[in-house]
Amino acid sequence: MQYRLATRPHMNTSAIIGNSAFTKLESEWDALLSQSMTDTPFQKLAYQKAWWGSLQPSGSELVTFVTRSDDGNLLGIGCFFLIEGALHLNGCVEETDYLDLISSADNAPAVWQATLECLKNSPSLSWQTIDLCNIPEESPTREILPRLADGFGWRYDESIIEVCPTVCLPESFEAYLELLDPRQRRELSRKLRRAEGSETLTALINRSTDIDADVDSFLDLLQKSTFEKRDWLNDGRRALFHEVARSAQEGGYLQLMFTEIEGRRAAGLFNFDYNGRIWVYNSGLDPAIFSALSPGVVLTAKAIEEAIRLGRTEFDFLRGSEEYKYRFGAVDTNIFKIRIEKAA
Repeated sequence: MQYRLATRPHMNTSAIIGNSAFTKLESEWDALLSQSMTDTPFQKLAYQKAWWGSLQPSGSELVTFVTRSDDGNLLGIGCFFLIEGALHLNGCVEETDYLDLISSADNAPAVWQATLECLKNSPSLSWQTIDLCNIPEESPTREILPRLADGFGWRYDESIIEVCPTVCLPESFEAYLELLDPRQRRELSRKLRRAEGSETLTALINRSTDIDADVDSFLDLLQKSTFEKRDWLNDGRRALFHEVARSAQEGGYLQLMFTEIEGRRAAGLFNFDYNGRIWVYNSGLDPAIFSALSPGVVLTAKAIEEAIRLGRTEFDFLRGSEEYKYRFGAVDTNIFKIRIEKAA
């Protein structure tokens, strides 16, 4: 699809410096996101605010570009942070799986152009590069920005930063099993039968009187999973999980799942049920208990079965090429890093 780059008339863009943008745009942000070319849980106001509050890089400055029509209608949001001369999308890079400009596909060329012109004409914003992370493969941004950068005389570079393995879901769990490699199908069916013969239960937490306790339970499993996850889970990320869980629960798109064996939680999934898709934000597993019953495998299979029951069309494992994802039939989609360098 081709995107016209000419700036549309009756449009203006301004920059909001600091986190007051979250308050000023509170009543409009998610409504625009619902119409955006890229609509993910990581672009919602609650997530963006939580990430900045918990994990803002030291010495960085939040810069939000807001594009409106002359009659005041919100057309675009570009939420960035500026640090050491580089402009990054708010949320970059480790904790956030998809990011993009928030704008409809129709308006995106003009909004991107107006945003870059505002950046170029803002002398108080000292920058040399624009470094965008986790841009989805199908985002119009990947077609729009190379031509805009060329028009400004800036250098453009794009590369694959990571993969997001995703399963396209059929209409029944039986049909899903038929899509798997025969060996994997037999192995998964065997593990599910063995779980059914034991005291193995799947608990789905989407309403809770004490969501913080359930999140703590999940984080306990997460840090037990691997040494890498244990070291990754610092205080800021703990705070992010709690705040995001509370907002997602309030918004009705939290899906927190556990495998319980003999009354003990052995595995957990922290998912978003959003926009017709299940997004597997993170997982946890206690490898020291009940490993013979494969609680992580059983839980993932049950989560896929639940997604199909709910009529969801995709099960997105999000960033990372871990081998287990492909055993469930996932196929890679790419996410991209975009770098724009201002002319000297």
